[in-house]
Amino acid sequence: MPARSTHLRTPPFVDALPSPIWFRADELPADTAYPRHRHAWGEFVYAYSGLMELKLADAHFLAPPQCGVWLPPQVEHVGLNRDAASHCSLYVSAPLCAQLPANACALSVSPLVRALLEHLRLHPHPRDEPPAAADARLLQVLVDQLARAPRAGSYLPGSDDPVLAPLLRALDAQPGDHRSLADWAQALHSTERTLLRRCRRELGMPFSEWRQRLRVVKALPRLQAGEKVETVALELGYASASAFITMFRRLTGVTPDEFRRGATPK
Repeated sequence: MPARSTHLRTPPFVDALPSPIWFRADELPADTAYPRHRHAWGEFVYAYSGLMELKLADAHFLAPPQCGVWLPPQVEHVGLNRDAASHCSLYVSAPLCAQLPANACALSVSPLVRALLEHLRLHPHPRDEPPAAADARLLQVLVDQLARAPRAGSYLPGSDDPVLAPLLRALDAQPGDHRSLADWAQALHSTERTLLRRCRRELGMPFSEWRQRLRVVKALPRLQAGEKVETVALELGYASASAFITMFRRLTGVTPDEFRRGATPK
């Protein structure tokens, strides 16, 4: 359990779900955590705002608003958020999980999926009543759409590789560090070729893409807190606000100001 978590939540269901597919939304204060647990059903976690984190035995997933995290049945995990977040969980009984990924992964969220999740949040269903037939059909459509969603692996993958891990930790602590991969190779007594190869193998993406995703993740809570775009951009290593806005829009589908207003990606 993260030491700084001050608000502890317990999973809402222990032995069984109220229905084969169940939706639940919640508002979480900063530094909230769900203790390590597992359940017999699958779970899709999505953050309307803020950033949800899920820690597994061998992976660390982040869920910014453009994707969510799918957890198959019986996957042990810890859920937490360092800043205030509005999130939801879609619980799917094991027999209905066959069409969904067999392994935990991030799933890209389409405009249709986002609209369905928003509709369900605005029209909550009483926990002590089974969903009406129309609601049950809507939930099944959502599961069908998630089954078709592009797999993203992890939005910001990590690595325990002895050469790469020190670089990732250093950038996590100082995301505005703009040293090139060649500079990092020299600092780590390695070669640029070695780091390039390990980024591809361990992260599944180029170093430059990983660093930009990290900066998006670091920017989200600061933008929600009302910090100026220019301030965030400069502290994250960008020469101008416009360069940061271009990168942010490419990765999230919205500008920083649109993100703050809750706009959906185009």
